[in-house]
Amino acid sequence: FTENESSWKRYIADSLIETVLARDVLQMSKIAKPVLLRHLFALAATLPAQSVSYTKMLGQLHDAGNTTTLAHYLKLLESAFLASGLELFSRGKQRKRGSSPKLVLWNNALVNALSTETFADALGDTIWWGRLVENAVGAYLCNGLHSVEYEITYWREGGHEVDYVVARGRDVWAIEVKSGRSGKASGLTRFRDRYPEARALLVGAQGIPLEAFFSKDPASWLV
Repeated sequence: FTENESSWKRYIADSLIETVLARDVLQMSKIAKPVLLRHLFALAATLPAQSVSYTKMLGQLHDAGNTTTLAHYLKLLESAFLASGLELFSRGKQRKRGSSPKLVLWNNALVNALSTETFADALGDTIWWGRLVENAVGAYLCNGLHSVEYEITYWREGGHEVDYVVARGRDVWAIEVKSGRSGKASGLTRFRDRYPEARALLVGAQGIPLEAFFSKDPASWLV
C-alpha cells in the first residue's frame, strides 16, 4: 500500500476500524444506537486533538440523544483503543466533567484512513499537520501510560492552553507539542504559575525532537 493511499485507507477502514467496531464494541456491549456510535467515531476522526463541546457534537450528529449518551459512547471507543475524550485538568477541586472533551484518536492511521486529504495535502496544510502531530503525541501517551497509574487530561484557561497534562498521584507533568509550523502560544508558563509543582515538557520544535520522544517509553520522560 506504500504507493497507493486509496487502497491503504480502504484497508484500514474496512479491516481494522469496522472490525473493531463490529466485533469488539457492538458485540461486547449493549448499544442502543450503533449508527450513532459509528458516526461519533467518524466525527472524532475529523477533529483530532481538538476540544469539542458535547453541544456542538449533538448539533453535528443525527439522532444523538443527549450528552450522557455521547459521553458513554466515547468511553466505549476508549475501551476499544480507538478514541478518547480527555477531560479538563483541575487540582484540589472537583473536575468539571463532560463540557468539552479533547478528542484523541489512538493512532493517526485511524485519522488518515477516514480523511479526504492525501499525505501531500496534509503536509502542506499547516493547521491540519499541527493537529496530526499533536494527536500523535496524545496517542502515544494513551497507548503507553497505564490508566490505573496515570491520568491524561488537558488544560485551558482563557486563551492559554496546555496540550496534555499527565498526573500520577501528586506528580504533574504539563506537555506542550510544537509541530514547528503551528505558531500557537504556549500555555506552559501560565500553567506553572497556577501549579508551581508541575514539571514541563516541550515536545517537537525547540524541545524534545519528535523522533526521540517516540523512540522511548512515554513513562521514561516523566521524571
